Amino acid sequence: MTVLVVSGTGTEIGKTVVTAAVAAVARAAGRTVAVLKPAQTGVAPGEHGDVAEVRRLAGEEITGAELARFPEPLAPNTAARRAGMRAVRPEEVAEAAGKLAAEHDLVLVEGAGGLLVRLDDEGGTLADVARLLDAPVLVVTPAGLGTLNMAALTGEALRARGIACAGVVVGSWPAEPDLASRCNLADLPESSGSPLVGLVPQGAGQLSGADFRAAAPSWLGPELGGGWSL
Repeated sequence: MTVLVVSGTGTEIGKTVVTAAVAAVARAAGRTVAVLKPAQTGVAPGEHGDVAEVRRLAGEEITGAELARFPEPLAPNTAARRAGMRAVRPEEVAEAAGKLAAEHDLVLVEGAGGLLVRLDDEGGTLADVARLLDAPVLVVTPAGLGTLNMAALTGEALRARGIACAGVVVGSWPAEPDLASRCNLADLPESSGSPLVGLVPQGAGQLSGADFRAAAPSWLGPELGGGWSL
């Protein structure tokens, strides 16, 4: 794949760390990588955003691009409207990703929140970006109770739009998983309709860049270039 869209079933579930892990594994395989953030919310100008965090963890040689930044931690369309700024449209995201894909082996497009969070007031979403690019979506989920329903809804939304799913990754696997988390490992593929292709441990984002890059292949399955398996 040239472009991979990374979406979550919600927010604050490890999407940026998973994006960094995929980028790190690709770089270790000798591929050139770019990370595109269509809309960064909740971060002021000059502050460390998701793209900077991916580059810190996966390597500064990764190309980073951010199309818009809005100060309040809200859905991109709401954050843009409240800031009096122009929202980002799916067509703009697809165009930017296409340009990066012409110069890189892999482009990772990291969304904000879930698949159907609105980018603009016309109803454009990350799903529209994936459809325009004909790109698969990697779905990041939490480990515990409630994740099966969210994964099922996301999988249904992808299939309804004819968008391929590259698999499901648990974005923050606890050191001491509870019963629901353990059962979810077996149940997530059936609920989501897609294979489980990785478990990223809780706290992985706190590692140094060197330690993160060394460990990343053990978190992702062969589908993403790693060596992880259940």
